[in-house]
Amino acid sequence: MKFVSWNVNGFRAVLNKGFDEAFIGLNADFVCLQETKMQPGQAQYDPPGYEDYWHSAQRKGYSGTAVFARHEPLSITFGLGEDHLDEGRVMTLEYPDFYLVNTYVPNAQPELKRIDYREAFEDAMRRHLVALDQKKPVIYCGDLNVAHQEIDLKYPRQNRGNPGFSDQERAKMTTLLGSGFTDSFRHLYPDKTEAYTWWSYRSNARASNAGWRIDYFLVSDRVKGQIKAADIRSDIYGSDHCPVTLEIDL
Repeated sequence: MKFVSWNVNGFRAVLNKGFDEAFIGLNADFVCLQETKMQPGQAQYDPPGYEDYWHSAQRKGYSGTAVFARHEPLSITFGLGEDHLDEGRVMTLEYPDFYLVNTYVPNAQPELKRIDYREAFEDAMRRHLVALDQKKPVIYCGDLNVAHQEIDLKYPRQNRGNPGFSDQERAKMTTLLGSGFTDSFRHLYPDKTEAYTWWSYRSNARASNAGWRIDYFLVSDRVKGQIKAADIRSDIYGSDHCPVTLEIDL
C-alpha cells in the first residue's frame, strides 16, 4: 500500500498550482492533507476511485485536514476523544488491519507562546496512538511541526530553541518514538542529510535547500520491517511543504 502526506497550505490555492497532476502522479492508496484552510463545500475535487473525508476548523481559513482514500474505512473519528475538535487537526481512519491517523500538530508560535497547548496536544496524541497500537498497527502521518534531530534541518545551531526545534518539542518526539513507533524515513535513511520537507517562503530558502524535515510517517514498531519505501518528493511544488510518501506491506 502507498500512503502520501502533504501539507498543502491551503487546498483552494494548491488546486491552481498543479495539484491534480501531482495527485495523479503520486498514484497512492491514501492521500492525507494538512492545512486545508477551508470549510466543506468551498472547493470541489473528485478524483475517480477515491472517497474523500474532511475535518475543518471552526475558524475559517485555518488549519484543517483531509484524506482521499481508495478504500472505505470501517470507521472514522475526529479529534482526540472530546479534545482538539475545534481546529480540525486529527482524523483517525480504522481499517481491518491498521489505523491511519492524519494530523496537523499545533505550531508552538514565536517565543513558544503556545508551547503549553502544544505539549498537552502531544501528550494526548501519544495516549491515543498507544491505545490504538494495542489493537492493531498504526500509520501516523502529517505535519508534526518538529525537526527531531540536528540532521533534520539546515541550520540547527541558529534555530535552537525556536518553534519546531525547541528542547520541549524534540523531547516529545523522542518520547513518542520510545512508546513503540518508528520514523519510517530515518529507519531507511538514518544518516541522510539535506532531506527536508518544508522551506520558508523567505530568503529563497527552497532554491538553496535551507529547509526542515517536519513532515513524517511514523509506524508501529512491529511493522517497521514491512516498510518498502519512504520518500520525500521535493520535486513537487505548490506549497511551502512537499509531499512525503510511505510504501508498506500490511
